[in-house]
Amino acid sequence: MTRRRWLLLLLLVPAAGAFGIWSWWQGQQGRLPDGLVSGNGRIESDQVDVSAKLAGRVMEVQVQEGDLASPGQVLARIDSTELQALRAKYLADVAADEASTLEAKATVVQRQAELTLKDADLERAQRLAKTGAVSQQSLDRAQSERDAAKAILDASNKTVTARERAVEAAQALVHQIDAQIADATLVSPVRGRVLYRLANPGEVVSAGGKVLTLVNLSEVYMEIYLPSQQAMRVPLGSQARIQLDGADFVIPARVSFVSPEAQFTPKQVETRSERDKLVFRVKLRIPPSLIQRHIEHVKTGARGMGYVRLDPDPPQWPDFLQKRFPGDPIDAGE
Repeated sequence: MTRRRWLLLLLLVPAAGAFGIWSWWQGQQGRLPDGLVSGNGRIESDQVDVSAKLAGRVMEVQVQEGDLASPGQVLARIDSTELQALRAKYLADVAADEASTLEAKATVVQRQAELTLKDADLERAQRLAKTGAVSQQSLDRAQSERDAAKAILDASNKTVTARERAVEAAQALVHQIDAQIADATLVSPVRGRVLYRLANPGEVVSAGGKVLTLVNLSEVYMEIYLPSQQAMRVPLGSQARIQLDGADFVIPARVSFVSPEAQFTPKQVETRSERDKLVFRVKLRIPPSLIQRHIEHVKTGARGMGYVRLDPDPPQWPDFLQKRFPGDPIDAGE
């Protein structure tokens, strides 16, 4: 019996020591020097909806949920058969209007020749009238024919202008259709990860209907909530640190936004203060260069703690907030 007790003691003592060391380390993690504050939150990013501009049938979707998309990458295509047919019609209208314009210009040349002839007849009649070789009636007739020819020429020139404007209008319709056909190809506006695939090939979407939702990975941040006495001391651009749950490294960040309006603590965020106290939202933005470096590992929704410096002459970061991801420079993004 005595031997069993000794064996039990030998097992319990190391376990108790390990527990004590773990408890001390946890206590050290919770202690922050004056001038540093913390709050917990989760990694977030803006969501971008990729939608159809016009109603149509989805022809293909080239990405799956979780895929990484680059700016300008084709994500999906909407059926543009009807638009292509309408474009062909508008091209035919352009050709018809151009032919009419050429015809109108030929008429102008003809009318110009007629006016030149009438000018010569009028000039001849005026010379002969001075010598009495022709009557005043003949002179008046020549003057009238010359004025009529000029009026016809002016009308012909205006017809050419109208035809040219008709060509421009028809070409504008072609450009409009081209833009609609281009809009039928849905491309990624940002570098992001596909969060939701909301439509599949064969489905009909309405104008503005969502086809995909992306997580914009160019803007990744954590939002924490601080009480007013702390939030009012947080300077924009202040250095910050983010430590994710289960990670043994920290992520450098900077304060990019402090809400001017107070709010109640969101239910999904736990703080040490009471629920009925108002807090201010503080956004900790991760440097884009660091995001780009680890783009394949960035996942929104991960929870952790955010740490912020309050004073212009802040204390040094504690040791547990200085460890970086292996291979990252010490001053990444700072």
